[in-house]
Amino acid sequence: MLRDDFIGGMRLAASGVSIVTTRTPEGWAGVTVSAVCSVSADPPALLVCINQRSPLARAVVASGVFCVNLLSDEQRALSELFAGRAPAPEGDRFGAASWLPLESGAPALLGALVAFDCRLAREVRWGSHHVLIGDVRNVVRGGGRPLVYCDRGYGRVALESSLPA
Repeated sequence: MLRDDFIGGMRLAASGVSIVTTRTPEGWAGVTVSAVCSVSADPPALLVCINQRSPLARAVVASGVFCVNLLSDEQRALSELFAGRAPAPEGDRFGAASWLPLESGAPALLGALVAFDCRLAREVRWGSHHVLIGDVRNVVRGGGRPLVYCDRGYGRVALESSLPA
């Protein structure tokens, strides 16, 4: 019961949508995630949570590198594709967009809101997930507004010009 209540409550937490990518001996790998947050600005670091059933978590641990590609609100189809909810064109998810290998070798999505090139600093298995902490080595900024996921649906951010104090 607590698990179901927890999942139902967390569905209401709006979050940005990212595709986390890495390089493997066989090529690139990636998956859609919504659990990404900053850990530190000094030094710059990110935390990413990936389900233990995902082969990407093992691939990141093996390669020691990953890229967090924060999606813009125009990239919903890519989110669905890398989440496994849409068929890959010609069996290659990476063929659906343009990618640039960063210094680490992990691919950055051209047109992403922002891409963070990371070196794996720490990996912890916690419950059903791998918790990955990466030292950010490079940041590639794009443009647009963030894609948001909440209550099993996508949304867009409407920014106000100023918030009351």
